[in-house]
Amino acid sequence: MLTADRLSLNTATVKEQWNLAQCIEGCARHGLGGISPWRDKLQEMGAEAAARAIRDAGIGVSGLCRGGWYTAEGRLTQAVIDDNRRAVDEAATIGADCLVMVVGGLAAGSRDLPGARALVEEGLASTLEHARACGVKVAIEPLHPMYAGDRACVSTLGQALDICDRLGAGIGAAVDVYHVWWDPAIEAQLARAGRERIMAFHICDWLVPTKDLLNDRGMMGDGVIDIPRLRAVAEAQGYDGLYEVEIFSDQDWWTRDPDEVLATIVKRGRSAC
Repeated sequence: MLTADRLSLNTATVKEQWNLAQCIEGCARHGLGGISPWRDKLQEMGAEAAARAIRDAGIGVSGLCRGGWYTAEGRLTQAVIDDNRRAVDEAATIGADCLVMVVGGLAAGSRDLPGARALVEEGLASTLEHARACGVKVAIEPLHPMYAGDRACVSTLGQALDICDRLGAGIGAAVDVYHVWWDPAIEAQLARAGRERIMAFHICDWLVPTKDLLNDRGMMGDGVIDIPRLRAVAEAQGYDGLYEVEIFSDQDWWTRDPDEVLATIVKRGRSAC
């Protein structure tokens, strides 16, 4: 069971209904322990204004979504490097526990998956240098293999941790159950990560059937993911952070009253997590 103060709202969950100011107020009103803004919502409000509002609301910041996309231009361009530096600065301004990195898939026209992964590691090393100076933790989010071509060529927690081993301090993983629940090595890799490298933990559910592989995530308890089992493994390693609810749902949860969404999150935290 997760009480409301152990939950964080990823703003993607109500991105169609609320701006960031409304998300912050809603989190406080429903008793959630934290928030994780997406950068478009943060930039719309302004990082300094958002930081003040979050402090005034008395909630934490479980992460900032998102940096990465190192492969978007087929090489590590200055524009990509600069955007990730800005992401680090924004994370520092709002006091985020980590900057979540969706690293990028194959560049347009490419079939070079090993090359894409090498480019991602080069980009992460570049970002990490600035992040260390700013006191910001960098969290690689491995995405389900169905996204390897266009969103993230890092598909498993094991691959993410291999990069962490090579790059050293200040980098870990954002573990999203939607992306890793299927992995037969997930328990061993969570144990390998330990408390230091489990920097974020995202929850939602995998629906059967899934109508859209990007925008049809389920509310916790509506699908097939054994969230309590995965949470127990993470907590056995010492994870004691917030559990961030991130649901993309254009046919369901994005169409509902956002207060109903947050009330359901609180209820399902107690019953399905």
